[in-house]
Amino acid sequence: MTGSITSLWRHPIKSHGRESLDDVTVSPGQTLPGDRVWAVAHEASKADGSKWVPCANFSRGSKAPNLMAISARLEGDTVTLSHPQQPDLRFAPDTEQDAFLNWVKPLMPADRAASARIIRVPGRGMTDSDFPSISFCNMASHRAVEQKLGRDLSICRWRGNIWFDGLPLWEEFDWLGKDVQIGEAVFHVRERIVRCLATTANPETGERDADTLGALNSWDHQDFGVYAVVVRGGNIRVGDKVQVL
Repeated sequence: MTGSITSLWRHPIKSHGRESLDDVTVSPGQTLPGDRVWAVAHEASKADGSKWVPCANFSRGSKAPNLMAISARLEGDTVTLSHPQQPDLRFAPDTEQDAFLNWVKPLMPADRAASARIIRVPGRGMTDSDFPSISFCNMASHRAVEQKLGRDLSICRWRGNIWFDGLPLWEEFDWLGKDVQIGEAVFHVRERIVRCLATTANPETGERDADTLGALNSWDHQDFGVYAVVVRGGNIRVGDKVQVL
């Protein structure tokens, strides 16, 4: 049984915007190119860009739901951010942090640690996992959550990289420890993704409006999607087949 890729996404700045892609070339042991290149450390964080650190060190959608409504466009080392409550911002995260911090301040809750600086770890996307991962998400599982809640949901709530369709719901959980081929690339599936409050926020408005976690827990878990690592690089594109090897 095979599925096919329905969409590809990257998130240039962790928790601060998403961008759709038609195709991308992945490399062994690396995150999706342009995905989570930067992360926004808050004022209580010890992150300094010298190594990977857990997501608790960063401003993120679970604590600041308004961040979920950001979209992004990456061009080289320049990012353009859009949000329904703010004018577009085009800036270079490595050299123009003040412009970003002023832009994002109104989107942050007053009772949370303020965003303080943007960091990057050279050669390592700041994924939630402690290894350079690429996330797979299943449209059938997404539709099951929609049905459980009785409403349409944007797939952007899940911040996945590779979306596929044509396979049963929760099929992806059976892939743990297996290799999956997409286009020219092969991935090894390592972990299920435990979900947080970020998924309860509407990616159009930034308001918490859906009990996604309650829906997931009705299946006796709080997981959606899986983390995989690239074991053979190559180009993948929307429409490519997804096949377990």
